[in-house]
Amino acid sequence: MRAIVATEPGGPEVLTAADLADPVPGPGEVLVDVAAAGLNRADLLQRQGLYPPPRGASDIIGMECSGTVAALGDGVTTEATGWSPGDQVCALLAGGGYAEKVAVPVGQLMPVPAGVPLVEAAGLPEVACTVWSNLVMTAGLEHGETLLVHGGAGGIGSFAIQLGKALGVTVLTTAGTEEKLAFCRELGADVAVDYHQEGPDADWVAVTRQHGGADVILDNMGAKYLARNVEALADGGRLTIIGLQGGAKAELDINALMRKRASVIGTTLRSRPPEGRRGKAAICAEVVAHVWPLIEEGAIRPIVDTTFPMDRAAAAHERMSSGEHTGKLLLTV
Repeated sequence: MRAIVATEPGGPEVLTAADLADPVPGPGEVLVDVAAAGLNRADLLQRQGLYPPPRGASDIIGMECSGTVAALGDGVTTEATGWSPGDQVCALLAGGGYAEKVAVPVGQLMPVPAGVPLVEAAGLPEVACTVWSNLVMTAGLEHGETLLVHGGAGGIGSFAIQLGKALGVTVLTTAGTEEKLAFCRELGADVAVDYHQEGPDADWVAVTRQHGGADVILDNMGAKYLARNVEALADGGRLTIIGLQGGAKAELDINALMRKRASVIGTTLRSRPPEGRRGKAAICAEVVAHVWPLIEEGAIRPIVDTTFPMDRAAAAHERMSSGEHTGKLLLTV
């Protein structure tokens, strides 16, 4: 098969096409002929040598894909799983997406939501599983609460805004340009704040507090925003950190956290085990049950910024690095 590999840690230029042996599905796995793969910021870190795949996962970059079931591995039967060769699917991966074929644990396969083109479905697994598992399964976001989403114009952020509105919560978000702020409002954000601005009418902490504080904050910045996020929390608020774009180490005012009876939660999706109560299969099952219907009825729509042929993966990485995109970037086979 053809695949995109990083010849060494470095910039986008290290990504190149290569001929590799086809993967063989192991016990409990399914082989998928890939139609498209979604890009994620973690892909850039892996390319730079900063985020190796979990033990046993493919070294090929790519944490989500869509495609067609090609073969069932040992122990996987149509009678037990409902999957058959030829079925169109999307899948949550630990690695291997930038390739023509990938082996996937059967519990991480999901049907393509009705009405979503197969290629666009490649951009759903990672964002849907990340947002649902963090906002609902972990932080317990409920109808009537207030949600603050950082980076609302990105893949994760644009999905979180839509899911929040579908769940009946007030959504505040941050973005860095007027165009992105307008995009967030179009998706349903009640308030969109330019994170470059300061002052009582522009600073996102002050604006959030004007709305009573955030019951849940979905944060991709980490250290840089830690103190301000705690300040922005409502009593009993939950800060969920899913990224470290602003660094990994910061001082935490535990007293401020205790006064608010608040909590700080750090999570990752890629390193979770396939099985278990909070494993990837359980998350995928919840997403299919609760999120896919929202997509099929139009309450949430996939947001695709640009689609690149897979041999232009370097250009796709450059666009993601630029921060100019809104929504997802996809690679097509």
